[in-house]
Amino acid sequence: MALRGPLFRLLRSQLGHACQQSRAQSVAVLGAPFSKGQKRRGVEHGPKVIRDAGLMERLSSLDYSVHDFGDLTFHHYEKDEPYMDVKFPRTVGEANKTLSGAVSRAIGAGHTLVMLGGDHSLAIGSVSGHAQQCPDLCLIWVDAHADVNTPMTSPSGNLHGQPVAFMLKELQDKMPAIPGFSWTKPFLTSRDLVYIGLRDVDPGEHQILKNLGIQYFTMRDIDRLGIQRVMEVTFDHLLARKQRPIHLSFDIDAFDPSLAPATGTPVNGGLTYREGIYITEEIHNTGLLSAMDLVEVNPVLGASHEAVEATASLAVDVIASSLGQTREGAHAIPQLWKKKKDCKD
Repeated sequence: MALRGPLFRLLRSQLGHACQQSRAQSVAVLGAPFSKGQKRRGVEHGPKVIRDAGLMERLSSLDYSVHDFGDLTFHHYEKDEPYMDVKFPRTVGEANKTLSGAVSRAIGAGHTLVMLGGDHSLAIGSVSGHAQQCPDLCLIWVDAHADVNTPMTSPSGNLHGQPVAFMLKELQDKMPAIPGFSWTKPFLTSRDLVYIGLRDVDPGEHQILKNLGIQYFTMRDIDRLGIQRVMEVTFDHLLARKQRPIHLSFDIDAFDPSLAPATGTPVNGGLTYREGIYITEEIHNTGLLSAMDLVEVNPVLGASHEAVEATASLAVDVIASSLGQTREGAHAIPQLWKKKKDCKD
């Protein structure tokens, strides 16, 4: 049963969750200039180049009250020895704790949150902070990689390949007590998560996906089914039982490297522009987007200024379409719809 027609409209008209109040009018942008979840420097400059590509102006044109919360400042431990080959555990753990608190406060204040990374290890803090305010959230993870390695399965030890493992209750007994992460506990089940765009999955991750029955769509699945059907199944899986807030975690490397070359772990055969924007347009159309991450833009790795500009501009398009920019153009939200969204049940 696809979420279209009367059922889909009913779900959108019944938004009464505290996490959804006044979402149509207020967006908070929060930068997280952080790179220690992986080995390539430069991704900490991602928030700046995305802002410089016109993000704030674009969001303001969409009839939002836009609040730029600036960039967080993170503490870097001078001595941060690996733990079970996990690199920079204390630094990454502390950064995510800081981010989690900031995200929780922004969402608690009634904003839709946009978190600009930084590397994808930051999702630990972003999604957990969101879950503090919205414990029934669901997660859509758009990425070339599953990022669900545990310390035992990770080939590299880099924490940007492990964030989802910190979130899943089913993996709690597989996760050791990593220094820096005592503050977080798992808060999602495998049924709360859908992956879109996978094409570089490690053997241990593949086993986790299969064993836990996680819903995922590889690029082959997208080729076979088409992106419209992928999104229908995604929403059926996450929303058919009940409406709930959506957290979108979007890694720019989900796109083909020809579109997003300035990123740390590009993989050929990724999303086209049209596929990526269709994903975000459909998420916006649910009326349930509560927070999103846009991560892994790395201007240092762009082969030219044009490559960096193209990647940052694409990031702006992804964020703007998640928040209502359409390919028919940006139009003000009708006042009647605004009032309907603000009404409590």
